[in-house]
Amino acid sequence: MAVEVDLFKAGMRRLAGHVCVITTAAGDGGRNGLTATAVASVTVSPPTLLCCINRTASAFETVKDTGRFVINVMSETEREIANRFAGGDSGEARFTSGHWLTLATGAPVLASALVAFDCRVSDIAEIGSHGVFFGEVQAIHLSDGIDRPLLYLQGAYGSFSQFG
Repeated sequence: MAVEVDLFKAGMRRLAGHVCVITTAAGDGGRNGLTATAVASVTVSPPTLLCCINRTASAFETVKDTGRFVINVMSETEREIANRFAGGDSGEARFTSGHWLTLATGAPVLASALVAFDCRVSDIAEIGSHGVFFGEVQAIHLSDGIDRPLLYLQGAYGSFSQFG
């Protein structure tokens, strides 16, 4: 028996997730990205993370074609950047806020992110509407301070109150 889509969505809205901005860069240097909560650690040896990207997202083909992406873990002070990458603008217009740098793969890294994992795609599984990108971590950038993480639950941002 298949689960009703609306019921599944309602259930997933109750699963709190950390907010990440997934960024990538095309061969010509054009940058793109999206906001995501479907990010997880896979293994420590080799260090590998996964992120799930909807096939209709503007960054999907770039990640697939270039084989590179960065998982930027957002702090509560970066709501505006998370919103910018969640919709509205696309491509370079999403990078008008924040200080951006590059590490090993050349994909954009948000300098103020709690942590940024610079990844090279090691495998892709396309399931339903999404691609699951497995990324072997090539480099890591830690921010200078530790702010409260930006979380997402029931369609709204929040933070971890017992931290900091």
